[in-house]
Amino acid sequence: MTITVGAPVDGTVVGLAEVPDDVFRQEMVGAGTAVEPPTGADRAVVLAPVAGTLSTLHPHAFVVGTADGTGVLVHVGIDTVDLRGAPFTLHAARGDVVERGAPVLTVDLAAVRAAGRAVTCPVVVLDAPAGSVRAPTGEPVRAGAELFVWAR
Repeated sequence: MTITVGAPVDGTVVGLAEVPDDVFRQEMVGAGTAVEPPTGADRAVVLAPVAGTLSTLHPHAFVVGTADGTGVLVHVGIDTVDLRGAPFTLHAARGDVVERGAPVLTVDLAAVRAAGRAVTCPVVVLDAPAGSVRAPTGEPVRAGAELFVWAR
């Protein structure tokens, strides 16, 4: 079983080792990678990385559960939960069925940066063994394009 995971935002693939958060950097919740939105970008529409059901939805993060039960987490920025949803606009609801590439939320990147938070977006296959995701770091990626393929 393989899952093709799409990039939730435009940016540069940086890998979880570059994420300024130990939970992601040490792959405590699963394996994945991260996307750093362009420095000059003020806003980003954040897309579903896979098709499935929005099993968890917060203003700053969401999980899409695939048909086979795999969960893929997108976390928009680091420590953005502290912003209490202010720089985020939701376009979907928990329980919605989404296609890969469907808009889930919009983030005001300038507001996140102004609050002193990183805008890095980790994308994690929940409970996947550490090191099981390979994605080329340092490469540009467009929102919706293939970010990595995960094999179970």
